[in-house]
Amino acid sequence: MGVPFVDLKAQYRPIAREIDQAIAKVLQGTDFILGEEVGLFEEALADYCQVKHAVGLDSGVSALELALRALDIGPGDEVITVANSFIATASAISFVGAKPVLVDINPTTYNMDVAAIGRAVTGKTRAIIPVHLYGQPADMDPILKIAKDRDIRVIEDACQAHGARYKGRRVGTFGHAAAFSFYPAKNLGAYGDGGALVTNSYEVAEKVRMLRNYGQTRKYHHSFLAYNHRLDTMQAAILRVKLKYLDHWNDARRRHARLYNELLKDTGLILPFNSKHSEHVYHLYVVQSEHRDALREWLGAKGIATGMHYPIPIHLQSAYAHLGYGEGDFPATEACVQRILSLPMFPELTDSQIEYVVDAIREFELNW
Repeated sequence: MGVPFVDLKAQYRPIAREIDQAIAKVLQGTDFILGEEVGLFEEALADYCQVKHAVGLDSGVSALELALRALDIGPGDEVITVANSFIATASAISFVGAKPVLVDINPTTYNMDVAAIGRAVTGKTRAIIPVHLYGQPADMDPILKIAKDRDIRVIEDACQAHGARYKGRRVGTFGHAAAFSFYPAKNLGAYGDGGALVTNSYEVAEKVRMLRNYGQTRKYHHSFLAYNHRLDTMQAAILRVKLKYLDHWNDARRRHARLYNELLKDTGLILPFNSKHSEHVYHLYVVQSEHRDALREWLGAKGIATGMHYPIPIHLQSAYAHLGYGEGDFPATEACVQRILSLPMFPELTDSQIEYVVDAIREFELNW
């Protein structure tokens, strides 16, 4: 038996008719750019996220960047985010000319260490970008308090947390804006690149709508120079179908996580922690192993695909050498990235596949 890391074919098969019909409708209508399906998906996503506005974009990093631009954050400003994230989080800050200021993680949750935020705030701090990493919401209450006390904007990086809840509320409802990615392997994935910004601010939403489409108020009337960051109509149609199944798929991910937890509880692995105030959606099921690289090689030989998210933290990337960080600056992040391993996780994963993964891990421990 082999176990893929993600199986998008297994997800497509039961909804193939709906997906194919949605694609055919767009082909027949030929409204490929900002067509009807984009607006319909935006309405459905805003309703799902329990916010007033959603704006379809071409990627999650575009959503982060345009949120910063809509909030007038740019050169001379500082934006606090976390060292343990995909580089896109920091890249968006750099793209607007601001400076990323990194903080360490809570080693239990892998999310931003809220105690470190206060020490990172300076007179130039304009925003905080908490990342809901691996599908678990960051601890938003203390982040929001720091931001309110210092008049700092909050932009949620929810690119891995579609449908997750913090204290009963969907992520994306807490900050001034939030970014989602619809990369195909995400909990809600397109069949290509895609993203969205959600917000309760009419002003932010309208600014982002203009920023994504050359600064137009109407065709050929440009209020300012801007970009092409539009969500394709085809992807919007696909996402509108798949959004109906997101809660069901997230429930399946949680069931798989519970089975993994039960079967792995007496192994040498450190298992994911589910904060009591959060509803995790397990975009990734991340464990820690003292022998991560050897374990990954062993599982690969058994036909089990795994991932490492993310083996090189942002502050040690060559692209961010100019920030002046070095080894030892964020010890919790640096310790975890040497040990983390993402096991197969997708809604259609079967109990027998999970059992096969666990048996292989136990066999590795007996032979190590």
